[in-house]
Amino acid sequence: MCSIEEYFEKPYWVIDILPKQVPDYQQQGECKGQYFRIADYYLMHPRIDSVYGKFTNILLKLNCYEDFFVSQDGEDWMKNPAPEALETMMSRCPYEKGMLYIMLESEETLVTVSGDDTYMTVYHPSEKVLDLLASLVASEGLFIWNPSH
Repeated sequence: MCSIEEYFEKPYWVIDILPKQVPDYQQQGECKGQYFRIADYYLMHPRIDSVYGKFTNILLKLNCYEDFFVSQDGEDWMKNPAPEALETMMSRCPYEKGMLYIMLESEETLVTVSGDDTYMTVYHPSEKVLDLLASLVASEGLFIWNPSH
């Protein structure tokens, strides 16, 4: 198993409220849409609670298929936490601006959840994990996309 930092160097996918990456229009000298205002809107309660509820549902369903370890600090890991414990960790994340790490050991995949974002990041997913996540993410009305595409 890699260290957390090593995963950050690997290919990744994003589970998001948006279907694809928003272009950096400011860099291109254009001004389309209002991404930052809308992102801030979704980061406020109660909207962020709804987003994190969907993230929790995805992770709980994923845990039906894969054993995983969860850490709030990257050091103390809990294997297959009780559903209520995972829900509590996820619901506190946006309030505390915390970070959660979810490691699918058998697939060498890391999922990160940052309390100040409206997306989760999936590092080094296998095709098996991507196929499963695609179904789980769609069932929650969210999207999964690769920023390099």
